[in-house]
Amino acid sequence: MRRGRPWAVAAGGLAVTAAVLVSTVLPGNGPAGPTGGTGPDNAQHGPGATSVRPASASEPGAEPKPEKCEDGHNPAESLKPSGASGDAVERIKKKGKLVVGVDQNSYLWGYRDPATGKIEGFDIDLVKAIARDLLGGDGPEKITYRTIPTDQRIPAIRKGDVDMVVRTMTINCERIDQVAFSTAYFEAGQQLLVPKKRARVKGFDSSMRGKRVCYASGSTAEKMMKSPGYAALGAEPVVVPNQLDCLVRLQLGEADATVTDSALGAGQAAQDPSVQLIGRPETVEPYGVAMNLQDKDLVRRVNKVLKDYRKDKWKSSYDHWLAEDMMGTEGKKPAPPKPLYRD
Repeated sequence: MRRGRPWAVAAGGLAVTAAVLVSTVLPGNGPAGPTGGTGPDNAQHGPGATSVRPASASEPGAEPKPEKCEDGHNPAESLKPSGASGDAVERIKKKGKLVVGVDQNSYLWGYRDPATGKIEGFDIDLVKAIARDLLGGDGPEKITYRTIPTDQRIPAIRKGDVDMVVRTMTINCERIDQVAFSTAYFEAGQQLLVPKKRARVKGFDSSMRGKRVCYASGSTAEKMMKSPGYAALGAEPVVVPNQLDCLVRLQLGEADATVTDSALGAGQAAQDPSVQLIGRPETVEPYGVAMNLQDKDLVRRVNKVLKDYRKDKWKSSYDHWLAEDMMGTEGKKPAPPKPLYRD
């Protein structure tokens, strides 16, 4: 059982505090990193990129399916696990620290505990397991956390500001042209978060027309809502840097609904009992650890960690952080996604 909940209320509560608490926000677009390219998280790169198609979404209410890229493969396919130490792994060992891009605003996933000041959550448990494998038993003490907004996840990796990002990041066809991903460690989908009382938005339907719908810049929610089928619903977009900002907007009456990953929405509903998830997820979105395209040895090493992590650590972390609030959001028994490999 986890600690007591840090309730989020608009006046003086966690949501407002956390929205402005980012202690190490990485700078915006800058010079190209070792893999080249600049731009925000949702920039277009390479032949596999698509302008508006989000992960697995087609039309509102359609049965969600895993995304397929133009060449027919699943973007969640990664490299086979290996314990070998190549250039990237040796680089981390030599500097004696693991620099990881995380969130500190997503309750249950990556959030700063107001009582201890430490960043904790389901994502953070995985970061610590990776650090132990790379840097030994005291690896968790050698982690440098960089808290980054949603739209700076990919630039942070490409510029070499972080070794990896572990931040509820969806693996999709657009992003695999820009960064490398591990195998999936969780599966979620885009869902609606609305006030429990007098909700004006009832679903991804005509009730959205003219209503203020909030989502984070660079998120898969933004891509979905900009795709033709969802744009035709006529919602008025409210775009913010971080997903938690949407909860604040909802609390202040500046948004009528939020579109977010079901996993993050469950965390926000756990923070604030006045909001709830409705409907079912519109997409199938696997979360992965994101790394530099050149760091193939690190990708394989993280996949080795995940292979072991799924056997027992995943369930204990899930039970500690998510079981109380995620049950029912996906309609199936919680279990880590099966790894997919392309080699």
